[in-house]
Amino acid sequence: MTPKLRDIRPRRDVRCVTTLTAPARPVPERSTRDALADRPVHTRRRTRRGNPPEGGEPGRVGRLLSRADGPARPPAERLLPPGGRRRPQSRVHGCRRGGAGRVRRRPPAVPRRPTARQGPCRIAGWPTTHGSAGSGQTPAEASDPVVRRFVDAGFVLLGKTTTSEFGSLPFTESDALGISRNPWDPDRTPGGSSSGAGAAVAAGMAPIAHAEDGGGSIRIPASCNGLVGLKPTRGLVTNAVVEVEGLGTGGVLTRSVADTAAVLDVLARHDPAAWWSPPTPRASFAAAMQTDLPTGLRIGVLTDSPIDGIRVHPACVEAVDVTLRTLESAGQHIVDTPLPLPPTDELVTAFTTLWNVGGAGITLADPDRVEPHNRALRKAARAIDSWAYAEGLRKTQQLSRRIVEGFLAGFDLLVTPAMACLPPLVGAWRTGIEDDPLRALLNSYPMGVFTSVFNVTGQPAISLPVHHDEATGLPVGIQIVAAPWREDLLLQVSRTLERALPWAGRRPTVS
Repeated sequence: MTPKLRDIRPRRDVRCVTTLTAPARPVPERSTRDALADRPVHTRRRTRRGNPPEGGEPGRVGRLLSRADGPARPPAERLLPPGGRRRPQSRVHGCRRGGAGRVRRRPPAVPRRPTARQGPCRIAGWPTTHGSAGSGQTPAEASDPVVRRFVDAGFVLLGKTTTSEFGSLPFTESDALGISRNPWDPDRTPGGSSSGAGAAVAAGMAPIAHAEDGGGSIRIPASCNGLVGLKPTRGLVTNAVVEVEGLGTGGVLTRSVADTAAVLDVLARHDPAAWWSPPTPRASFAAAMQTDLPTGLRIGVLTDSPIDGIRVHPACVEAVDVTLRTLESAGQHIVDTPLPLPPTDELVTAFTTLWNVGGAGITLADPDRVEPHNRALRKAARAIDSWAYAEGLRKTQQLSRRIVEGFLAGFDLLVTPAMACLPPLVGAWRTGIEDDPLRALLNSYPMGVFTSVFNVTGQPAISLPVHHDEATGLPVGIQIVAAPWREDLLLQVSRTLERALPWAGRRPTVS
């Protein structure tokens, strides 16, 4: 029997412009700190006499709080006093959509720039539940390195956003967190697994939100919510551990290419304690983005699903066509060289061998409360011995090399749909899960079929909201993929498209 979930449909009232978590049933009494964990932040917008009108230049990080000249926050470990008794505020006041400031490259202190954090990251003094009702509520003793980079750069942590349990699905609809909904159409999903991050930025609750991407969890919410979402090259942005054998990496969701570049300058630092980490890039990504895009680039195209049997929605193909016409008019060459993808069975087997262990290392207080599809994944992972797992990892690396070598020989950039579908209706992933819990993953394939390939290869890839579906009014993203370590080129082409196909003026119904 399908469990009844809390409905957290966005709603409006006089005081609170956007509320993405409004429990419809009583919840146990909890501290403010606990209530913030794994729940979207409530943002109230207030006006002051003399403020400029809302709007301005959207997507700029800065001048976003009513008083932005206060001192920067201390490092993340000192966010709470000894014992962790101080409580983060459950409401953040004075957040506006406009503002002309911009994050500079690795500033010593950026005064009070707000950001939301994706649920799985550890923040000192806050619990980390990984979106699971089976997790405990013990506060973390220390913050993850990626969190410390944000705080050391002057960002203010507003709270944790919702995520699907263990990040395994591109939907967040669970007994633990309720239903995350899309600000463009609350009957549809905002994507995932960074569901709350995408909804928060699209609705104007925060100018940026941290997200992690192990199969598309940055790029899928970017497409669903009309945002910019960059997955960096494997290893460029490090954290406490290498996630899912290098499939996963961290990044942000923003409304503009400039903000994405600026935050990447904060996150992409050499980490001598990491298992692997490149030197800090010599050139600023924000500066590289301003450089003119070279002409004569070889632009590859992939609009057929990498997995057999998945139909690509016409609006997703049209988004790619719009992008190609724009790039061709800018002096680029569209080539018809095919990307050397492996057969479907090989690709799916390689990915799922690693994906099944995504919940490893997470301490559970009550394993029986883990969602059925994740219990099935854990069971499948335990059925593979260490020898077979090592062979699967080796096979995945061989497939990755074959794809990347073909990419380098044929393209400078590759354009694909971000997803094979429009944002699905809430609950669409549930079809057939009563008989087979793993149907949840199969039902999600149209959302991640184009993104997950490049988690295997580790290449940088970005989702851009270049198109809208005329029939539904929903945003439609495209994905652009570059060679490893070519985030500079990816940002340059993204900036070119942002100028030619501006999206800053588009706002969802709930904002």
